[in-house]
Amino acid sequence: MSAAISKSLESGLAGRQLSFRYDRKLPWLFRGLDISIAPGEAVGLTGPSGAGKSTLAQILAGFIKPLSGSLMFNDKPLPQKGFSPVQYIYQHPQLAVNPRWTGGQIVAEAFQPSEELLDMLEISADWLNRYPHELSGGELQRMAVARALGPETKCLLADELSAMLDPLTQALIWRTLINYKNKGLSLLVISHDRHLMTKVCDRMLPLKRFDQP
Repeated sequence: MSAAISKSLESGLAGRQLSFRYDRKLPWLFRGLDISIAPGEAVGLTGPSGAGKSTLAQILAGFIKPLSGSLMFNDKPLPQKGFSPVQYIYQHPQLAVNPRWTGGQIVAEAFQPSEELLDMLEISADWLNRYPHELSGGELQRMAVARALGPETKCLLADELSAMLDPLTQALIWRTLINYKNKGLSLLVISHDRHLMTKVCDRMLPLKRFDQP
């Protein structure tokens, strides 16, 4: 039995007939699944623990290869080299940055962010000279967001990106992302915060465990 959670497969990011499990002795996480995120749309991915939400997001980002199916962006295969139009932000930014780089090197890894973006995220100039261990989790996550929002970024996959942050930092980051969404950025949001999902998402897509009815 396949799961279909698709809105449109013609534009934006689309996964077509995706199937994945970590081991042939384990149940499928999903099989024959279609999912799409249109430009300027925020989609909330819901489901119980173990349903494969983070795995699906990492497949959509190109980090994990599905056992079958394909990834498309604007009806073309997702690029495998260079800066991807699909960016993924981890819950723990420490896992995604080089600990030997300064904040300035981190945010400018793929491009030089605009002053407007740095101002939106309230990134202080002195943070750019600090190393990750000298920054708080909220400060480092803001830098991760700035690094991801490049001029070629069209879709952002947010996997519990604000779960560990204080309310003020959460509000700051989501205000920035919604501002970009209103300009055409697509968002996939994974969160256990139902209130947040209701506020920022245009629609919800339930992902059930494949081994459950």
